[in-house]
Amino acid sequence: MNFRPRQKEEPEINLIPFIDVLLVILIFLMLTTTYSKFTELQLTLPVADAQRLRDHPKEVIVAVAADGRYAINKTTLEGRQVDQVARALADAATAGPNSVVIISADASAPHQSVVTVMEAARRVGLSQITFATQSSATAGK
Repeated sequence: MNFRPRQKEEPEINLIPFIDVLLVILIFLMLTTTYSKFTELQLTLPVADAQRLRDHPKEVIVAVAADGRYAINKTTLEGRQVDQVARALADAATAGPNSVVIISADASAPHQSVVTVMEAARRVGLSQITFATQSSATAGK
């Protein structure tokens, strides 16, 4: 029998498995966390059925046909480019930057045509834009 005292081994903490477990937990938390970005637009929506006195000199009515043609205050435009629409909007806006652009687009009008009117209004400095609607009672007539 060996009665010699043994050398006591120093306890050792192995850090590699500990780091592996922490990395797995970190990856799990990164993948399961939802990052919510709340994008909110402050909009003033028009009421379709309300009857209200309107200030007609401040209004610029832009009609967009189903084929993408434009009419500003019942005057048909020849071109469909943003610059041409912007020039016509600038001429029609008698109240200056306080004018309200009312876009009256056909239900089947191309989306790009409506965006072109909005871009033209932005270039001219008209920031008050609204869309014309019809009430559900008159929609079928």
